[in-house]
Amino acid sequence: MNTGFKVENIVASAALGVELDLFNIAMELDNVEYEPEQFPGAIMRLKKIGTTLLLFKNGKVICSGAKNEAQIGRSMRKAASILRDYVREEVV
Repeated sequence: MNTGFKVENIVASAALGVELDLFNIAMELDNVEYEPEQFPGAIMRLKKIGTTLLLFKNGKVICSGAKNEAQIGRSMRKAASILRDYVREEVV
């Protein structure tokens, strides 16, 4: 039986447990846009993986554009690795 649909876009969220310095992230990384007057989060595009991440000051991350769980995992690991240098403080 053909269901007539296929997965095109999975949206996933995660909490890094740290506060992010979105201004410095956007200033130093070419693949990040941040315009707080228009949207409170920074937009990180991971072109090689094919996903877009929304980064928020409180450490929340939303990943969109993935077609499977493995792609989400790669995106989140890559983002965590990149963002390690832009952590403001530990959130308790």
